[in-house]
Amino acid sequence: MMKTAVIGAATSNFGELWDVSPRALVRQIVDHALSDAHLKISDIDAIYVGNMLSGILGNQENLGAFFSHELNLTCPAFKIEGACASGGLAFYNGLLGVRSGAFEKVLVIGVEKMTDHKPEDVALGLMGAGSSAERYAGATFPGLYALMARLHMNEFGTTEEHMAAVAVKNHYHASLNGKAHFKKPVTIEQVLQSPKIADPLKLLDCSPISDGAAAAIIVNETFAKKHPKPIWISGASVATDSLDLAGRKTLTSLTAAVTAGKRAMSEAGITPSDIDVAELHDCFTIAEIMALEDLGFYKKGKAGQAVLTGETTLGKSRLTTNTSGGLKACGHPVGATGVKQVVEIVKQLRNEAENKQVENARVGLTHNVGGSGAVAVIHIFKR
Repeated sequence: MMKTAVIGAATSNFGELWDVSPRALVRQIVDHALSDAHLKISDIDAIYVGNMLSGILGNQENLGAFFSHELNLTCPAFKIEGACASGGLAFYNGLLGVRSGAFEKVLVIGVEKMTDHKPEDVALGLMGAGSSAERYAGATFPGLYALMARLHMNEFGTTEEHMAAVAVKNHYHASLNGKAHFKKPVTIEQVLQSPKIADPLKLLDCSPISDGAAAAIIVNETFAKKHPKPIWISGASVATDSLDLAGRKTLTSLTAAVTAGKRAMSEAGITPSDIDVAELHDCFTIAEIMALEDLGFYKKGKAGQAVLTGETTLGKSRLTTNTSGGLKACGHPVGATGVKQVVEIVKQLRNEAENKQVENARVGLTHNVGGSGAVAVIHIFKR
């Protein structure tokens, strides 16, 4: 298999970016990623754009050609959509393009502009990733994840305090990230006392609606070796499951994440104990607890207590999760999230993460999920 690496990575600020257009966001992060890669825009062979809601909210589906034109390119360009996993899937497809030999240098973009629109329109658009039966029943993603949270609590003894600890950790990490949506730490008490959204999930258990963009440049081994700090992509996998919860074998685990995680780690020749830093898809706090267990970092029912005791907090453990602040506090512009995760891991493995740097990080993982777990994409990186 052809070796591939990331040599350029950049992210915008995340948050309520009302005065910035998607065009401006993408131009900004592409310029930074190209500079990081020591490349010109004319060096790019193909573009992969991760986005979920441009057609629903912006009436523009043809984002491949849209951004190719914006960047003065005529190369192959593709929009990749897979709900909240759109960014990770765009990266995966860009990786396949380089591994296949079709392209030598590809640009992966993740972008989403959500806060310009009415919350009810955004919520309706997001439920496009659910099943028709769930939509007809009036379900929302907070409601679906609340069902999973309640079952996890009943089966394994997970508590609301355990879930609150995820929010506390990720807000702390976000306070160290100048580009995060929320930069203010929170306490367990503040999380527990925040308004209920879908019992047992409260406001501070939920990721926000955000704007943002991120970019990564993937190249083959020849070009990677010319760069001073290539980060090698050593494993990658995508798996899927039932679109709706009713079709799942279990609701206390995301089978797609379990399957993709095992495949990616096998390809990379590692085990969970080899991973130093991970960006996990914490759309809701229960989702990070489930991810820690699904990926083999903890046995079922043990992850919540581990987070509560600080085992995944920067500077306190061997494995650190969501140094960016995760979806929960860095923000969740859905099409950008998966690429932002890659950018964070690249910075960590280059020792460029500044005051949120994990000491001697050598192996990193990204975990990006679409819908309520219908699709999961895992990437493993090594320096």
